Amino acid sequence: MYYVYILECRNKTFYVGCTSDLKDRIKRHNQEQVSATKNRLPVKIIVYIAFQDKYSAYNFEKYLKSGSGRAFLKRHFKD
Repeated sequence: MYYVYILECRNKTFYVGCTSDLKDRIKRHNQEQVSATKNRLPVKIIVYIAFQDKYSAYNFEKYLKSGSGRAFLKRHFKD
């Protein structure tokens, strides 16, 4: 399985990622091993979506990082 995940960072911004090992990836985020989030800790997982096909997962991640994908995140996951 491949997972697209959304983290909420300390500064209330989102981080979107994709991985085949979700537990390890979240662990690495929290251990400051991911440069994109190490200055925005702590992070908490908001949602993850499982895909059987890695290309579908990467395409969805790419969408969430686009302008309309960011708008989708704000609309559905912001307080």
